[in-house]
Amino acid sequence: MPQLLDPNFRRCVVLLIHHDASGSFGVVLNRGTEVEAPSLFAALEIEWRGDPRACIDWGGPVQPETGWVLFDSAGRSSQAGQVRGAGEGICFTGTLDVLRELALTPPARMRMLMGYAGWGAGQLEAELAAGAWLVAPVSSEVVFEIEHAAMWEHVIRAMGIEPATLVATRGIH
Repeated sequence: MPQLLDPNFRRCVVLLIHHDASGSFGVVLNRGTEVEAPSLFAALEIEWRGDPRACIDWGGPVQPETGWVLFDSAGRSSQAGQVRGAGEGICFTGTLDVLRELALTPPARMRMLMGYAGWGAGQLEAELAAGAWLVAPVSSEVVFEIEHAAMWEHVIRAMGIEPATLVATRGIH
């Protein structure tokens, strides 16, 4: 929403992975980087057999040295205990074992991210009460198919909202 002034989150779409009384954790979906997968994987000494032009996305401002992977549930992993659901058809992990496995046979729908968005206890609830965020349903189409530049507007319009009509206002949206 317009009243969220933090430039890290201007017109961003965040996939909330975890939320409880101790805080919240998510990844930004519509911010790219110029870090190419082959160079990152080489630095990690992991063989990358995917698209040589694939880039890593920016998951958020917290701990940008950490890595996360979102992949379609059709891209099965033998490390099932290290993978969690993040919405229908969406799997999430942050483990090197699963990353190594996925790098050898990358699923068609896979996103790799550096960093995350995090909120302390009660922080996200306070931002929601202040009207700083819109809450939309999770969609694997948005996660895997919508281009970064179009994602925010796509999500807003899918909620039946005309983006130009958004104004700063308090309250949960």
